[in-house]
Amino acid sequence: MLGRPQYRRALVFSGLIGIPVSLVAFWFLAGLHELEHLVWTSWPHGLGYDRAPWWWSLPGAAVAGAGTALVVLRFPGRGGHVPVAGLHSGTPTTAALPGVVLAALCCLPFGVVLGPEAPLIALGSGLALLFRDLARAPATHEGTALLGAAGAAAAIAAIFGNPLVAAVMLMEVAGVGGPRLFAVMLPALLSSGVGAVVFTGFGHWTGLKTGSLEIGLPAPPLLDAGDVVWSVLMAALIAVVIHYVMLAGRHTAILVAAHPLRNTLLAALAMGCCAAAYTGATGRPPTDVALSGQSTLPDLAAHPHAWSVGALVAVLAFKSAGYAISLGSLRGGPIFPALFLGAAAGVLLAPLPGFGVVPATAAGMAAATAAAMRLPVSTVVLVALLLGHTGSLPVVVLAAVTAFVIVQLLPEGPPVPPFRPRTSTRTGEG
Repeated sequence: MLGRPQYRRALVFSGLIGIPVSLVAFWFLAGLHELEHLVWTSWPHGLGYDRAPWWWSLPGAAVAGAGTALVVLRFPGRGGHVPVAGLHSGTPTTAALPGVVLAALCCLPFGVVLGPEAPLIALGSGLALLFRDLARAPATHEGTALLGAAGAAAAIAAIFGNPLVAAVMLMEVAGVGGPRLFAVMLPALLSSGVGAVVFTGFGHWTGLKTGSLEIGLPAPPLLDAGDVVWSVLMAALIAVVIHYVMLAGRHTAILVAAHPLRNTLLAALAMGCCAAAYTGATGRPPTDVALSGQSTLPDLAAHPHAWSVGALVAVLAFKSAGYAISLGSLRGGPIFPALFLGAAAGVLLAPLPGFGVVPATAAGMAAATAAAMRLPVSTVVLVALLLGHTGSLPVVVLAAVTAFVIVQLLPEGPPVPPFRPRTSTRTGEG
């Protein structure tokens, strides 16, 4: 394939389109961040509040619900796919790009419990094909798939700040290698995780040195048997919970499909009520439940003891409910809420005997993300980069594989219904 001239031309073009796609992705994310700050910080301060009051999520939910419903009903592409269906690598038409951007702007800054990764994948893919058409490059089936994946990878790398995550994620999402990919990768991933546990344990128990790639950066405490056992058990529990959250999202999608305008708005308001009820019950800001959790996750990781047990239980309950509703009715990506829920579950269960906050948080993020995305390799790479160290990598691998296997064994639930626009018929017409 590398020897074919058309492939080499596509490879060069993929490198070139990475520049404008990354710039657009940067400004898209920057715009979302500024809007989020405006809605949740500047406007409450301008009205005399120290922070957003308990009811603040409700008007934003109404904007998200009404905006999404109108995009779904009126714009080509329906604003992108329903998030509970998972990340898609399919290339949208260029005509769908306005709807994708508008739906994201209506949802993400106004408190929807979803992240920006799905709109970014659609935006990157569509822009890559738009630039190809502007350059009047030949459109072949193979070239379209290649450029669509390249554009999506360039855009998704912008939010995770690392091209490795984007490359691995797009490989798993696109299913390169077909069903055999998971059959080969999963045993290799599990074996490497178990091997890392054994290798780390023997090095600690014997005191012998075998050489290391460590360069002196701070590392977490050494893993012990309690960390490993609790991580696997916690991963199984988290996988079951996240599976039923996704199942609730599928049932929400079925309800919304029956009457998109009314039920999308009602679902969005129900999501806003989750954030309002959380603030009323705990006194904490509604942004703990609203939004993707991307901005709250660093605070949780840095100050886990600032969260009481009651606050952790409440945020897990209310954010899970808001996440399930958002997955089936609104537009965005499933990754960041899953990361936050997993981290919160890890912090909650960290006091178990022999468990630690660092491995518990790491394993929780891996389990929840693998259960939500069903992309175990991408999950391991993403969580490892978020942690910034390899000390907890063995429990990350074990938790991701455990959660992935558990959700594969559970019933998937009803399929996400396709969108069917309502048609009106007048009396006397066939």
